[in-house]
Amino acid sequence: MTFEAAFSSVGILAMLGWISLLASPLFPRWSDRIAGLIIPLLLAMAYVATVLLVPADDSGGFGTFAEVMQLFTNPGAVMAGWVHFLAFDLLVGAWICRTAREEEISFWLVIPCLPVTFMLGPAGFLMFCAIRGMKRWPLLGAGQSAS
Repeated sequence: MTFEAAFSSVGILAMLGWISLLASPLFPRWSDRIAGLIIPLLLAMAYVATVLLVPADDSGGFGTFAEVMQLFTNPGAVMAGWVHFLAFDLLVGAWICRTAREEEISFWLVIPCLPVTFMLGPAGFLMFCAIRGMKRWPLLGAGQSAS
């Protein structure tokens, strides 16, 4: 399989996971299974296969910024990085949906967090954490303690 075909395949797979998250209020158990387990497992297998099967050259590494820049000139490393990004952002999105359900946070507040998480991972996580904090904040002002 070419890198282009693999790129398209993992992208479609991840998109199915994000669609299931958007439908999670209708099918919460299925969404948890699809976006929170099955698709991340498939992406993890694709990641491991890429790392193990694609020959790596000796350039680059993780010791310095320059080495990381060099590492990502290798198509196999870029592919592995992309699959890593897709898998972990989807896991964060699934966690956001599951946590919102458990904490009875309106899905209308979650919806904007999902595309931000998909596109800008940590920013979407931060956005959701801010929403969670705002839900708890009024309790602190009403004489409740934070501990």
